[in-house]
Amino acid sequence: MNFDFINGEVLLIDKPLEWSSFHVVNKIRNSILRKLKMRKLKVGHAGTLDPLATGLLIICTGKFTKKIESFQAQEKEYTGTFYLGASTPSFDCETEIDQTYPTEHISRELVIQTAEKFTGEIEQIPPLFSAIMVEGVRAYQHARNNKEIMLKSRKVTIDEFEITRMELPEIDFRVTCSKGTYIRSLARDFGKALNSGAYLKSLTRTRIGEFKLANSMSIEEFLKQLDSAYPEANVKKNN
Repeated sequence: MNFDFINGEVLLIDKPLEWSSFHVVNKIRNSILRKLKMRKLKVGHAGTLDPLATGLLIICTGKFTKKIESFQAQEKEYTGTFYLGASTPSFDCETEIDQTYPTEHISRELVIQTAEKFTGEIEQIPPLFSAIMVEGVRAYQHARNNKEIMLKSRKVTIDEFEITRMELPEIDFRVTCSKGTYIRSLARDFGKALNSGAYLKSLTRTRIGEFKLANSMSIEEFLKQLDSAYPEANVKKNN
């Protein structure tokens, strides 16, 4: 396989758990620079995934970084698990449970009916533990310093919200949504709508527009392809 990183490549990467999107971009950029003995190369991603999320990350290089904005605007698909009956400050597993709630009243019918209320255009407040800039600082930095901030609600669109498994206190879901949708916020709001609580236990991005996770590669697989594409660099390095 031949690469043309300067004129542009679109790499579909399966982001590992606990890696930040920035970490993935750095790893790929630095690997390319070392392999090709380049001083600089534009590399960026089309849509952040939280460290505790896995799945599809679109990485663009060179001139194709101009395509990032158009990729970011495309519909996203996620699968994951909500944990009902509890909440956390970060709306996911990053922080400890801060409150518990009853779940005895929650039936499959109620869950299905509630999911239907979240389809279409909805108002959503982003998590405090997010990368949104507030007063020149990331919101999560304010949150970790226990500084109270107010984030404005935004309109997002959820086209599909399918419940794929229900074994309380867990429910599995599949969601297709617009740019800017926070699935962690959906978990929080979904729990409230059930007169209970919920947080996001796991999340995988399975699609961005026509790009699918099934067609992605791990970071290790990319590095192997990079070595195969430039074997002469390996020889020079070993000599």
